[in-house]
Amino acid sequence: MVDLKTTLCGITMDNPIIPASGTFGYGYEFAELYDINCLGSFSFKGTTREPRFGNPLPRIAECNDGMINAVGLQNPGVDAVIAKEMPKLAACFNKPVMANVSGFSIDEYTEVVQKLDNQEQIGWFEVNISCPNVHGGGMAFGTTCEGAAAVTKAVRQVTKKPLIIKLSPNVTNIVEIAKACESEGADGISLINTLLGMRIDLKTKKPVIANKMGGFSGHAILPVALRMVYQVYEACDIPIVGMGGVQTAEEVIEMMLAGATAVEVGAANLVNPFACKEIIEDLPRVMDKYNIKSLSEIIGGAH
Repeated sequence: MVDLKTTLCGITMDNPIIPASGTFGYGYEFAELYDINCLGSFSFKGTTREPRFGNPLPRIAECNDGMINAVGLQNPGVDAVIAKEMPKLAACFNKPVMANVSGFSIDEYTEVVQKLDNQEQIGWFEVNISCPNVHGGGMAFGTTCEGAAAVTKAVRQVTKKPLIIKLSPNVTNIVEIAKACESEGADGISLINTLLGMRIDLKTKKPVIANKMGGFSGHAILPVALRMVYQVYEACDIPIVGMGGVQTAEEVIEMMLAGATAVEVGAANLVNPFACKEIIEDLPRVMDKYNIKSLSEIIGGAH
């Protein structure tokens, strides 16, 4: 009998699989398709202080082995999330959930976390300082050690819940930024968010996406994600939530060997809404194939 359990920042999960923020809504949409309590957890849609419609259309561009999106943090705002989304979430999911928080200023990050902090079902905060699809916020904080550290320090002061900082791969030195977050009290690191990309329409001879550029995700970015998880694991002593191009149970194990304690699955959910369920169901077979008895014992095993 294999053991799928893992412990992320002091919270034990039945398995390491977490649908990534922005690909799983607030959970109840997928609960109409299957019992989402089979998941380890999930990271709900990026939440900001005010409601956001997001970026102008079109927002999506297809690529070989991936996609580009520039949704722009569309969400109903933190007050509506607390009043409407959290009760619906609680009705279909009975485990701790990960709250993904975004902002355009340090004050906004802290205000959103403060408002969400008394929601009992929130187990972790995943603070997104890496969104490439909005101007004047998001990734602007995550591309320097100083910006990442400032957000981490401020949010650390307003919650005692585990604080996981989500980092951008669009930087020259991911390790130094991760270390800056750790030094200011981060309990964990999520990486990677999307790479910055674009497509051009040959008929119009203009960018496909109205925002011109967007976040490139999907299977093609897996090698980049694995490399960065591996590097950060060597440099930091806090757990890593690995993500980026993961589609199969084999790739979950590969990500954990690189150093991930838990693994988020993103773009795959947009192609196949049962992707996470199928990965969880296939993990015991793959573990048997590679003579793995416990997932928690292989974390960082490639080092």
